[in-house]
Amino acid sequence: MNEINQNQVNFYNVTEADDQQRVDNMLIKILKGVPKSHIYRIIRHGEVRINKKRCEVSSKVTLNDIVRIPPIRIAAKDEVQSKSIPAASFPILFEDDYYLIINKPQGVACHGGSGVSFGVIEQLRQTKAHKFLELVHRLDKETSGILILAKKRVALVELQELIKNNLMTKEYYALTNGVWRDDKRNVKAAIYKYSNKDGERRVRIDAEQGRFSHTIFTVKQKFAEFTLVNADLQTGRTHQIRIHCQYLGFPITGDDKYGNFELNKQLAKQGLKRMFLHAHHLQFTHPITQKSVEINCELPEELQKFLKIISTKV
Repeated sequence: MNEINQNQVNFYNVTEADDQQRVDNMLIKILKGVPKSHIYRIIRHGEVRINKKRCEVSSKVTLNDIVRIPPIRIAAKDEVQSKSIPAASFPILFEDDYYLIINKPQGVACHGGSGVSFGVIEQLRQTKAHKFLELVHRLDKETSGILILAKKRVALVELQELIKNNLMTKEYYALTNGVWRDDKRNVKAAIYKYSNKDGERRVRIDAEQGRFSHTIFTVKQKFAEFTLVNADLQTGRTHQIRIHCQYLGFPITGDDKYGNFELNKQLAKQGLKRMFLHAHHLQFTHPITQKSVEINCELPEELQKFLKIISTKV
């Protein structure tokens, strides 16, 4: 049995569901409620061992490996949080034996960490009787729309390989400040990821240190002071659409990291109390069944209402 008692040393036998997973990600999954920072600390201090040998955060485990997990000493409030994850259901857009595709609402994180005690994945694990459930990709907490979860390890690995090779269409709607002149823009601007002094993830355009990033923007509708664009992701970097819009000089409305903060305050009074970014379209060839999968997810009601408000202004 692989039951974990966080008050003592455990020797975890790697299962088929864990095979070829990074040790940090596996521990995040099985040590529910333990902060990521604590997990990284015990690995770097050599307290976690794979087959009696020290490991790195990025080390991968293999079926039947024995992983030593030390006693987990965390604050009582964290223990309470781990026991109080509320079960939740989300609108299902697609489901089969391999994948669960949902419509994630704005304001809900994909997973716990960075000041968030739990997210979609932890909540679904409370309600879904699956031996395996993992995020295939992620959406920002402030972004709504299509989110894919895998129900089997092979399904996770195969679909992530499709994404890596740009064999999946992922499109978003974004409302930006300002009126675009061009109807189509190809943005290829390298993105560098870093953490600010509060430990919050941020990115910037950096030609020297950044990773190649590519977004294709197509104008869908122009308003007096705003533009609704479709963003077709060719790569999947952290905050890619948000930083590319800022780079063009047309930040996303309601964006509290890369947007126009004064304008955001004004827009909140007009009804836009969130970032206007929504994952609306997804298309790929199912790597297991080889069938074509196409998912569409319309704009949430609050975003549709805001478009109606600004469409009346000349």
